[in-house]
Amino acid sequence: MINPVYSPSTNRYDEMRYRRCGKSGILLPELSLGLWHNFGDVDNFSNCLQMAHYAFDHGIVHFDLANNYGPSFGSAEETFGSIMKKSFMPFRDELFISTKAGHDMWPGPYGTWNSRKHLISSLDQSLLRMNIDYVDVFYSHRYDANTPLEETLQTLIDIVKQGKALYVGISKYPKEAAHYAYNYLAERNVPCLAYQGKYNLFNREPEKDGILQQASENGAGYIAFSPLAQGLLTNRYIDGIPEDSRIARGGFLKKEALTEDIIKKIKALNKIASDRGQTLAEMSLAWLLKDQFVSSVIIGASSVNQIADNLKALENTSFSKEELNLIETVCR
Repeated sequence: MINPVYSPSTNRYDEMRYRRCGKSGILLPELSLGLWHNFGDVDNFSNCLQMAHYAFDHGIVHFDLANNYGPSFGSAEETFGSIMKKSFMPFRDELFISTKAGHDMWPGPYGTWNSRKHLISSLDQSLLRMNIDYVDVFYSHRYDANTPLEETLQTLIDIVKQGKALYVGISKYPKEAAHYAYNYLAERNVPCLAYQGKYNLFNREPEKDGILQQASENGAGYIAFSPLAQGLLTNRYIDGIPEDSRIARGGFLKKEALTEDIIKKIKALNKIASDRGQTLAEMSLAWLLKDQFVSSVIIGASSVNQIADNLKALENTSFSKEELNLIETVCR
């Protein structure tokens, strides 16, 4: 039985390291907790509560959400709203809460994409679900080629001026659109705080496309999601597909992704990690934090134990040139 009165650890800031997010005043924990999976209305609330408590007790103050996280849509924000009421409300000023809009959310022409109507309506709903007055950062969740970019960006600016968000960010924008967004926002004194994108050992597009460098040059932090490639960068699939895995459950990760070449790479990377005294998951997280291009890495978890395992990655985020060369040889 969980004690209804939550008292966070007095040592919660002792071991976590924090990185400056771009050229802002914001410091983010090297690991943040994402609520994309395992915090929906189909999940056990007691487990959600324990994970949120454990994260905060260990210095993870950044909780990353979106309007449609669940399942069902909106339910992750509702879960977080219940956690706010039950535990976190007295500590709101210690938390950094983000949400997003732009993907499918409700039926009809205004339930998706980046119109002013969708973004403002969605954020208003998100604030109600989460039982908070503002978010720390609000993201345009994806680029919308059919809505004028000026409309989207001006809406983000107005949201800050309305006090509904302290900062704004963009997610998954192509380089050219990101360039326009950075300039538009900066010229109107609401600079882009962060770019959130997929980045891991198997997905190197942020490097190849120059997104990492572009964010840095424009004073924005880069926040990496899907750091373990939906579980591929763990030891779960070395000997086949476990019955309780994401592939077996038919989620976002499909069986077709587990090719013979990928299995070969997983085994080779696992050997490098083992030689470093780490699990493959720990090394994969540590690799993202090897330099200062990444401000924070968003982890997902289904249990307290998974969060604890991920935190072990912070014990060694340094790589020798030999290790980096070995990793590049495997991943190329």
